[in-house]
Amino acid sequence: MRQIDKIVTRYTDILKQYIEQKDESALEDVQTLSFEAIELDISPEEIVILHKDIVIEAGYNAIEQHYAMDVLTEMIIGFGFTYRDYKALVRVMEAHDKEMDVAASLQTTMLKTQIPHLNNVQIGAISVPAHRVNGDYFNLIDHKDGTMSFAVADVIGKGIPAALAMSMIKFGMDSYGHSQLPSDGLKRLNRVVEKNINQNMFVTMFYGLYEEINNKFYFASAGHEPGYIYRKNSDTFEELNARGLVLGIHPATRYDQEELELEIGDMIIVYTDGVSELRHLNGDFISTKELLSYIYQYKDLHPQDIVQVVYEQLITIGDPKKRDDLTILIIKRIK
Repeated sequence: MRQIDKIVTRYTDILKQYIEQKDESALEDVQTLSFEAIELDISPEEIVILHKDIVIEAGYNAIEQHYAMDVLTEMIIGFGFTYRDYKALVRVMEAHDKEMDVAASLQTTMLKTQIPHLNNVQIGAISVPAHRVNGDYFNLIDHKDGTMSFAVADVIGKGIPAALAMSMIKFGMDSYGHSQLPSDGLKRLNRVVEKNINQNMFVTMFYGLYEEINNKFYFASAGHEPGYIYRKNSDTFEELNARGLVLGIHPATRYDQEELELEIGDMIIVYTDGVSELRHLNGDFISTKELLSYIYQYKDLHPQDIVQVVYEQLITIGDPKKRDDLTILIIKRIK
């Protein structure tokens, strides 16, 4: 029996029971029935026509039709309550949407980062939120002294609180005003996060510093996804083995720092878990090997072209229902 047929049968039974017994307890089932009818997209007009057909077919007299109207009235009241609740919900959602639009616009303005133009390296970056407000963040700072700091971060949290947390971190990073070794930078940002951000919200971050004069690259990590370096000479990828506690856990946390030299053609690759935890349509996670193979395929392009093409491929293969904020940063030495 179809669902709509079940609705008709139950409504007919309720009408008959109420008319025969005059028992108002029979009306208690009507509201439940109205909600079920709404779920099936049955309109109030269709209920009225149904009621009329049942009354005519049953041959109810004037008194019986009078009682039958009590049942119809109760049924329509159920529709009325639901419609008012729906309109109230729409108003709340519209207000929420406006707040989210403001938050997204504010975040875009506050987190906007200029890509530095250095002599020895090219830079590509892309950061796309799963929804309107981004829980990912990247920042690049040209210190005008031959050094460049950069960071890729991910807030363990969503929505407006995550956006505010990111804005605070960017302010903290920008306010140093001079080059910071990654271990020192993370130590300072850890105190900012621990003091000012909700105790249930943490931040992962990969922090790097590039010195153009000697092509040295320093890096440290606060619980972030591992970065990778593509070595042009060996034509291979190497994992950047920096480890550390996520920001905001303990104010006295210290961070280990690693360093290496960038050769011409080498690329630093850093991303967030929206990339590493991307799911295929069959539910399987993307593998590191698969991800790096995409980057390898376009390694000779400008880094901005690489991140754009890789992003488009990830969107193509990924499950849109399980998408997360996604950020990729690539720094390539060109001379």
